[in-house]
Amino acid sequence: MKKRPRPKVAFFDFTDCEGCQLQFANMGRTFLELTKLVKIVNFREIMSERGQDYDIAIVEGSISTDNDIKRIKEIREKAKILVAFGSCATIAGVNAIKNRSPLEVAKKTVYGDKANTINTINAMPLDKVVKVDYYILNCPPYIPEIIAVLKSILMGKPYPLPNYAVCVECKMNENVCRYEKDEECMGPVTRAGCNSWCINNGNRCYGCRGLVENPAANGHKEILLKYGLKLEDILQHFTLYNDSAGEKYDKEFK
Repeated sequence: MKKRPRPKVAFFDFTDCEGCQLQFANMGRTFLELTKLVKIVNFREIMSERGQDYDIAIVEGSISTDNDIKRIKEIREKAKILVAFGSCATIAGVNAIKNRSPLEVAKKTVYGDKANTINTINAMPLDKVVKVDYYILNCPPYIPEIIAVLKSILMGKPYPLPNYAVCVECKMNENVCRYEKDEECMGPVTRAGCNSWCINNGNRCYGCRGLVENPAANGHKEILLKYGLKLEDILQHFTLYNDSAGEKYDKEFK
């Protein structure tokens, strides 16, 4: 039987830190096994070649300039499958903090007298501009989820994102609730799928995966009241990764 050609994969980045792509290097032996199944033609962090013939585009970073809009559309036209990779690509991530202020104010704050020379727009996730076929959430992405999504792509199957809170995974992992340790935690309203990775390692959930579709805002409000926390405290933490999540959460309470 004739072997099917390996699909060609290209990595691209927009406004980001490129930490998400490093997770592929962190896979170690698993990454080497992956190269037997796909042909990587463009991956700036590990190779000098810049192939422009690809089947799958794995894209990191948010859209934050007019040129980004043009470029992501060009990538989308070439790719049979486009994967939004990491928090910036899927929910606009840290870059969306600037959306909390009028754009001109944000530009002046960051660039000072050079603000008028800077071409920038409000930060957006990829799916605000182009069709996205698969999402890999988290900051940085959770390696087991990366592998699960890649398997789905190679098998031609969809990868449904979990639509329940991180708290579910946290309870299954028998963690002590961070609220019991006098810490704010986004777990009650953040989309699961990371196996409560941060909490397992002694941290708290910062909401880097974005909100579940129907966040239990009232339940979270009860938690805040129980532990003497204010809504403003939680919203400040939401702005770390997703401005729109903070606004949505604010509306849920009001």
